Amino acid sequence: MLGGADGGGEWGRCDATEPRNRRSRSSILIEGRDGQRLLVDAGPDLRAQLLANRIARVDALLVTHGHADHIMGLDEFRPLNRSLGAAIPAYSTDKTLAELKTRFDYVFQPPTAPVFYRPALSGHCVAPGETVEIAGLSVRLFRQDHKVMETLGLRIGAFAYSTDVVALPEESFAVLGGLHTWVVGCFQRKPHAVHAHLELVLQWVERLKPARTVLTHMGNDLDWHWLKTHLPQGVEAAHDGMDLHIQ
Repeated sequence: MLGGADGGGEWGRCDATEPRNRRSRSSILIEGRDGQRLLVDAGPDLRAQLLANRIARVDALLVTHGHADHIMGLDEFRPLNRSLGAAIPAYSTDKTLAELKTRFDYVFQPPTAPVFYRPALSGHCVAPGETVEIAGLSVRLFRQDHKVMETLGLRIGAFAYSTDVVALPEESFAVLGGLHTWVVGCFQRKPHAVHAHLELVLQWVERLKPARTVLTHMGNDLDWHWLKTHLPQGVEAAHDGMDLHIQ
């Protein structure tokens, strides 16, 4: 977090010398067998994330919800538009799309190809419970409780992604059955008002029994080495640039 006695950050219980504790805002890129790419969320660190991971093209965007740490990278889309040569389809709930169109109205105006002097997205409404084709992927969407709002979780085959969640309805637990890999938000050790904490996530893991669970959206209470030592088998901490291969 910003701050610290010397301005170098509030590190909490995290070791500042461990590179895997230097976490940018949560986002993932999913690439299918045909090479198409789905970006999930576009936070304020998007430009640095794409450069660090050598990603010059995405085919679609899915926004889980409208909080700033998941949407403030939309202004970085112009080079992505140029790579694709078109407006990039953006999928979210009608409520989130309405918020995006209020905060980034210029992004949803007609595209200015080929130069794209402003970012260009085309909005597509989706809802929990639907299975939609996005960037060549069959994406099953489910409801998550973030307390201050609902967020979208997603499942593709035996993989699922759940960020910004503090509770899951029974219908969503049903969607999450039989997973191989689950990437799930885990903010800190103690209970939190709007984010799942470590004990709660481990209870979910015990219920769902995915083969592999990867914790994301972690605060400075969760040190990478501490997690490596204390997490049960099959559960691990994510780090920036992590590459997962799902069969």
